[in-house]
Amino acid sequence: MRGIAALVFVSLLSLSTPLGSRTFLASVNTVPHPLWETYERSLRDAKYVDLTHSIAPGMTVWAGFGAPTCRPAFDPKTNRPYSYNPDGFEANQYTLPTDQLGTQLDPPAHWNPDFPAIDELPATFAVRPLCVISIAERVAVDPGYSLQVSDIKAWEMKFGRIPEGSVVFVRSDWSRDWGKPGLAERTVYPGVSLEAVQYLRLERKILFHGHEPLDTDATPTLVAERWLLTNGYTQAEGLTNLDLVPEVGALVSIGFAKFQGGLGGYARFIAICPPDWRHGDTMNSTLEAPLSKRDSPLRWDPESGVRRREKVGTR
Repeated sequence: MRGIAALVFVSLLSLSTPLGSRTFLASVNTVPHPLWETYERSLRDAKYVDLTHSIAPGMTVWAGFGAPTCRPAFDPKTNRPYSYNPDGFEANQYTLPTDQLGTQLDPPAHWNPDFPAIDELPATFAVRPLCVISIAERVAVDPGYSLQVSDIKAWEMKFGRIPEGSVVFVRSDWSRDWGKPGLAERTVYPGVSLEAVQYLRLERKILFHGHEPLDTDATPTLVAERWLLTNGYTQAEGLTNLDLVPEVGALVSIGFAKFQGGLGGYARFIAICPPDWRHGDTMNSTLEAPLSKRDSPLRWDPESGVRRREKVGTR
């Protein structure tokens, strides 16, 4: 026994030396890490597409809420805006009239207080398989067209069964008019029918669906949206760039602001597409750390009420 104890002691002592530490770390690095291998094999060379609108004054907002505003943040003691000189930094102060702005994740507590708010959604929402069903051609002929169960079945005939737990985004190209005056007041816009909403949840058991307009459907009582949110389901709204994403084979990364008791969530959705996809950024296409300087500085623009980059040659 004493001999075994001595051997253990010598082994532990060797790990405390630089050589012992290197030997130990080398042995640790030989242990497989499946998630890291997945990253190296599938995510490092993938194409990344942002599906998110920026929050800014003048953005499209439902008329019942009002638009956000922005101003330079200031020192409350002096009422003087912070400045790079002499403070060494600047910041923005946003006035956001609602947590239902722009690209968002819509938690069920928005319509039913018995279900989770945005900060109560599970962390498991983070990454999911992404299916994109396009109704853009039908919407071009009928601007009020809604996704039907037949559209879902036609997609599955072409691409296979929608995976359980996946995310389904409905492409309509409505977002191409984002920022145009009066867009949010239009009473005719593409939607998702109640039957399609129920089919995706009850038959295909998806995590959630998403659409480009600010509401699920254009019925007088928002029947599809009401069914979703009063029954504990989540949805995404205000998506963009769905024309740049493959209909099948991508993943979606889901990030959202975690407001306590939040009834809406400013979200950022990133489509992670196969390396041979024709759209998107790659990790090798831009300097990430440190980030590269832009051609012009970011400065406050009082006319637009937001920070913008100066156009080269305008100064």
